[in-house]
This record gives sequence, C-alpha cells and structure tokens, in this order.
Amino acid sequence: MSSVLTIRGGVPLTGRVHVRGAKNLVPKAMVAALLGNEPSVLRNVPEIKDVEVVTSLLQLHGVTVEKDPVSGDLTLDPTDAKTASSTAIDAHAGDSRIPILLCGPLIHAIGEAFIPDLGGCKIGDRPIDFHLDVLRQFGAVVEKRPGGIHISAPKGLHGAKISLPYPSVGATEQVLLSATRAEGITELSGAATEPEIVDLIAVLQKMGAIISVQTDRTIRIEGVRDLGGYNHRALADRNESASWASAALVTRGDIFVEGASQRDMMTFLNTFRKVGGGMDIGDDGIRFYHRGGKLSPLVLETDVHPGFMTDWQQPLVVALTQAEGVSIVHETVYENRFGFTDALIRMGASIQVHRECLGSVPCRFGQRNFRHSAVISGPMQLKGTDIDVPDLRGGFSHLIAALAATGTSRVTGIDIINRGYERFTEKLAGLGADFDITAAK
Repeated sequence: MSSVLTIRGGVPLTGRVHVRGAKNLVPKAMVAALLGNEPSVLRNVPEIKDVEVVTSLLQLHGVTVEKDPVSGDLTLDPTDAKTASSTAIDAHAGDSRIPILLCGPLIHAIGEAFIPDLGGCKIGDRPIDFHLDVLRQFGAVVEKRPGGIHISAPKGLHGAKISLPYPSVGATEQVLLSATRAEGITELSGAATEPEIVDLIAVLQKMGAIISVQTDRTIRIEGVRDLGGYNHRALADRNESASWASAALVTRGDIFVEGASQRDMMTFLNTFRKVGGGMDIGDDGIRFYHRGGKLSPLVLETDVHPGFMTDWQQPLVVALTQAEGVSIVHETVYENRFGFTDALIRMGASIQVHRECLGSVPCRFGQRNFRHSAVISGPMQLKGTDIDVPDLRGGFSHLIAALAATGTSRVTGIDIINRGYERFTEKLAGLGADFDITAAK
C-alpha cells in the first residue's frame, strides 16, 4: 500500500546521517557476481529498493544471496546459475532498468538472457538501443518476443571495437560486464568515467579481469576465460550525500553526512561553496550547513563526470529558489529533468523553463524542442502544497522544498524515493523534521 507524507515545514534539519554504498554502483556490482565461478562478498550495501530488485532477479537465476544480519554484507554465489521464466523476471523487475545489465553475465553463465519491457524514472528518453547495439557488436542475437527481448550468443561473445555517441553510464556498464569474459580484446571509446564506473572496474579487476582506462575516455578490456569472486566495499553514495547537503542549505540547517567523500564530490563542493553554503570536510564525512547570511545565485551546467552531475541538479535548484538574484541552470544530460519544477512553482518559486541552451556550450537538446534550461529568481518564500513524486531525485527535492516551506504539504508517491535513499524517513526524523506517515486512501 502506498503512503502519504504530511510535512509541516519551517524546521531546520540538524544532526547526523549515515550514507552507505552508492545506488549507481551496488546493483551493478551484484550483477557482476554472475560472472564469477565462486562466491563474492559485497560490503557497505544500502537497504534500498534497487538492491531488493536485483536480489530477487539473481535468486530467480539460481544465484544464492545471503545477507549478514549484523553488517548487512551480501554473499553472492553464482555456481548454480540457471534460466528463469520471463513471467517471473517481469514480476520481480517492476519498473527497474537493471535487468538489461544482466544480459552479458547471463550469456556467459548460461548462454541466454531475457529482459522484460523496461520502466524507470520519467526524466527523459533512456532508450536501451545502446545496450542492444553493444550486445550485437559482441555477437549476440537479439529477438523481440512477447513481453520483452530474448538475447543469446550461439557462438559466444567476442571482443569488439565500440564507440559511444555519448558517454552513457549504462552502455559503459554493459560493455564492461559483457567484455570481461568475451573472447579477444574490446576497445570502448567515448566511455563514461564516473566514480561508480571506476569502482565497478575495481570489482571486475578483483575478479581477474584485465581492464585499462585511458585519458581520452577509452577503456580497453582483454577478455579472460574465467573469473573468480570478489570482496569489495562499495564507494559511498555521492548523490545521496549531495541531496542532504542541499537539504541543509534549503532548511537553513546543519547536517553531518557520515560517509560523504570529498574525492568524489569535488565539483559539487565547489558549487555548494559558491552558493554560500558552509562545510567542514573530515576523513569520515562532511558537515554541510547554512552560514546564516544570503545565498548567492549562479550559472550552472550539468555534464558527465567530472562535470556537475545531473543527479545533483534537482536538490540544488530548490536551494537556488532561496538565493538572492537570478540563477541559470542548463541541463545537458537528461532532456526532461525540469518537470519537477511545476510543483515548486505551485509552492511559490519563481522558475521559468526554456527550450534554448542557456549555457556556454550548445548541447544535444538545443534543437530538439526540449525544455532543458531554467531561470530561477529568488529568494522566494515557499508555501506548503500537495505533491505527487515524479521521480527519484525530483521526489527528494520536493521533500526538502516541503521541509523549508511555511505551512503543510502532503506528498504522495514517496515509495519511489526508497529506490535510492536508504531509510530516508528515519533519517528525516533523526534530523528533527516534523512529519507524519499515513496509508493512502
């Protein structure tokens, strides 16, 4: 049953939160365990919906997944991998896009894979064409069947020379997971190089893969016949860390984010400081706080790593509604990521969304009629309203807007937030937020 979050705003968030493994790494590292011929151990695993989905999918395919009741560490044993029914896969996958990444490992393990029609957050066009094209280049046979796609490789997967038209994280992951045990050498140009990609490469290298990353976004993989298991601690979730940082700024609060890593958040930290946020960086985390003065507007463009990450944009836009002056944000990664601003406007924010590229470099969306640039004027006092969560990051952004607003907000669709934010209502309660949770009528 879905829940309704009733938030009474105006209370600064203060206290401490603990951020564990990255949503954008942990499910992929779990999938990588399928490539091994012995068990793997994954540590620092968050309790999020995507982990539950991948656990179910792996278990359907015969992988034993055991969770340590104290530490939460996962032991994944792929030695009895098998084919699963398409109906069961579809039932367990829900709207997750993770199943597409099982294809390469499943072909290596059992010779075939099936993926249901995929869902995911409605923030833009996320076609699986990249994935299917990659698999075809490795020698896979892709067949459309009722309810999804069947993929096989009668002659096995073979190394290929692949060039991505855009540094897609998902397509890069697909190449890595498919190429490590493919026969021959794979060269991927135009690859994504996000910290989560580098951490996945570290996982695969621990298993016995031979992977090198060049300075020009080229990744070279020498295929090996067999891989072993891994023992790996997942890097912390920089997206959740940045979200709590923005929450501290928006609510005029003070939050210590245990586990936040300076190394993986440098671009965000620079921007946070330019806006006027305060921070104390330590070895075990980062304290984010509102300094008490005025916040400064800025001009910002999202980009692939090492640029300003698109997942950081939405929570920060909420903070910019409280800045003194006009801010401009140009979204270049997902074309429909400003849909969440409709709710902010109803709350009293002054935001105009434009089709033009309001940035220094024209992007791939500029001539395609997408509303992908925003002009935010502030400061504007936000007022409570009814909100239905549209997507993961937008949903969390709505939460922090409601927490900063005067009056009461009713937020529905909060289950989406569980996909990437571990125990977020418990963390909000620990920070002093004033809210109630009830079942939707």
